[in-house]
Amino acid sequence: MGAFTFTLLVAGPDLQSDENLDALFEAGCDDATFGNREKIQYADFDREAPSSAEAIASAIHSIENTVPGALVFRVEPEEFVSLSAIAERTSRSREGVRLLAAGERGPGGFPSPVSWVDAKTRVWRWTDVAEWFEKELGEPLSVSEDAETIATFNGLLETRLHMRRLPREEERNVVTQFAREDHELSELLAV
Repeated sequence: MGAFTFTLLVAGPDLQSDENLDALFEAGCDDATFGNREKIQYADFDREAPSSAEAIASAIHSIENTVPGALVFRVEPEEFVSLSAIAERTSRSREGVRLLAAGERGPGGFPSPVSWVDAKTRVWRWTDVAEWFEKELGEPLSVSEDAETIATFNGLLETRLHMRRLPREEERNVVTQFAREDHELSELLAV
């Protein structure tokens, strides 16, 4: 049994109303702090569970099953990171990380960015970066073990959100059928 720290971002009714806070506490969320950051509700958890996956799943279920209309849409720490976020998570300077990413320092082979936010800002997948730091620099990062779990939950939460937004039932059916027929997906998800 371990203690896992993570944040859930939540849409829907005000989690901080007295009624909802009482209900959440009674539902086992006494290990969470609820707040609002730039109009986004969050729940910071320090949850004990056999694994990070069980901690996250139980927290999501507790919130969504307790507060009608509440919808968890993201788990943090965020999977996509900028050079500044990588620097912060690895206790390095931003310039030091930039040099690693450019191949001007270190062994080279830094992971490629997965996207560009704008003309100057690139983002990387944290799991790729953490794996590189461990393999290439011999620096295991404590969050790297849970990073894949968080990324997987975020992928599922994104899928749920986008499936709800598909305008036509036929499109939802095609996506669902794809998930069933894709050998790897169907095995992994037991669809």
